[in-house]
Amino acid sequence: MTSVSEWCRDCGIKMAWPVLLGLAVLYVPTFYDLACGLWNKEEQGHGPFILAVTVYLFWQKRRLFIASTNTSNLWSGSLVLLSGLLFYAVGRSQEILIFEIGSIIFVVGGSLLITVGIDAVKQVLFPLLFVVFMIPLPGFLVDEITGPLKQIISLIAEQILYWAGYPIARVGVSLLIGKYQLLVADACSGLHTLFSLSAVGLLYQHLSAYKNWKHRLFLFLSIIPVAFFANVVRVILLVLITYHLGDEAGQGVLHNAAGIIMFTVAMLVFFSLDSLLRKIFPEPVFVPPSLTTKI
Repeated sequence: MTSVSEWCRDCGIKMAWPVLLGLAVLYVPTFYDLACGLWNKEEQGHGPFILAVTVYLFWQKRRLFIASTNTSNLWSGSLVLLSGLLFYAVGRSQEILIFEIGSIIFVVGGSLLITVGIDAVKQVLFPLLFVVFMIPLPGFLVDEITGPLKQIISLIAEQILYWAGYPIARVGVSLLIGKYQLLVADACSGLHTLFSLSAVGLLYQHLSAYKNWKHRLFLFLSIIPVAFFANVVRVILLVLITYHLGDEAGQGVLHNAAGIIMFTVAMLVFFSLDSLLRKIFPEPVFVPPSLTTKI
């Protein structure tokens, strides 16, 4: 029977526990604050998912963290680690989440460079950079992008519903249908959907490990139009719910359900496109070498 100490050594935890303890001291308060605040908002609800996936992907690579003889990255690792600690100190003290959350990449990356070397870091580069999707978008960027997106989405929704015979008009980003006036909010702009769908799309590509670069490129580029289409569907659905069932239904439980439907539509379109791309760009079939040799 395997003892507890042997299991820990096999997973690399025995050697890495000081690093894990230090990371816990630094970032448990950060994640607690996020769970009590930012992650409760609709636009940042994907945060716990990103964290869970990142931890899982690192756990899959746990055997890499066994004590390594590679010490050639001590100085570069120390520089990266100190930079990360500086970002963390500034972000935590000044409440700048971009620095506080982004510092995880440098702190973990620097620690790995010091302890296990560059080769192991390369193998966990995806989960390390996946942390980027936990960082909230800067406010100025959100303001610059959401305005035009809301204009375009409200225009398309108005035209589709008008062609369908509904009494609808548009003033800016407000849609007037029947006796109701609906404002297309920032959540319906598609920016946060694009951000979260990009995370899911990249994770799907990483797990699928497609060899054909054209397949990977087309699938990645499809994220923007798919997210845009899904948000148009969401706005149209909310307008129809309000028109047929009233304002209370449009702003209540069905409003939240529309967000779930939107993401479901986006994923269905994404996976359907992936299925089509697999036919256009088939993966090479591995043919094992023959066991017999012709003479």
